[in-house]
Amino acid sequence: MMGARADSAAAVESVISHDRAFVVAGLVGVSLVAWAHLISGAESFQGAGVGLPSTELWAPRDFALVFLMWSIMMVAMMVPSASPMIVTYAEIHRKQQPDQRSFGATGAFLLGYVFLWTTFSALATLAQWGLQRAALISVAGASTNAIFAGSLLLVAGIFQWTPFKRACLTHCRSPFLFIMTSWREGTRGAFQMGLEHGVFCLGCCWALMALMFFAGVMNILWLVALSLFVLVEKVVPAGDLFGRLGGAGMIGWGVYVISVGI
Repeated sequence: MMGARADSAAAVESVISHDRAFVVAGLVGVSLVAWAHLISGAESFQGAGVGLPSTELWAPRDFALVFLMWSIMMVAMMVPSASPMIVTYAEIHRKQQPDQRSFGATGAFLLGYVFLWTTFSALATLAQWGLQRAALISVAGASTNAIFAGSLLLVAGIFQWTPFKRACLTHCRSPFLFIMTSWREGTRGAFQMGLEHGVFCLGCCWALMALMFFAGVMNILWLVALSLFVLVEKVVPAGDLFGRLGGAGMIGWGVYVISVGI
């Protein structure tokens, strides 16, 4: 009897490992495709970016292309940092329902997460339009005003030290705790969980995402730097300390930019 149970448990663990490999491969693939699109677009347009309007007067097509650009950018930047949460969800789903494949529910979780960041992309598109009309950013989406640029750094740096930031970051850094306290059954429940995790993630990272208007919306090196900052903050054991120290650096940088006027 004990041997049969052990064999059954071993079989479940084997299936979980198999599913984990597929989920990880899928997440890596999605991220790589998004990054490849961003890099090729930036190179094609010589840094101006995919679909970035050349004037402050935007046509409907311009809004659509900029929204698409932001949506792809959010997938490229945010999915890697959400991967531990998504993989943990897939493993727990398989353990609770060993007779069912976890791919559908895991896909729904990811879809909910991406949907939240797609909604953010719509707001970011409107923000880019407004900032460009106000002559605060260039056509490439980079700040053209020292006070505005420094303010972005100051806001992002100060936010790194707020209780709200720490609360949201705690949820992002604790996949098992989040899933156990927010569990919902079914595909619809998985979508809702992904959406809820996206809310915490947005609460954690919105100020960092606003920094894209500092060095340029399609500045690939800047996007990579921000993505790595978010990844380290969420995944590395001392990531919360790293985030606060990074915030202190942003505050100092912001003061310097405003005072020097560059």
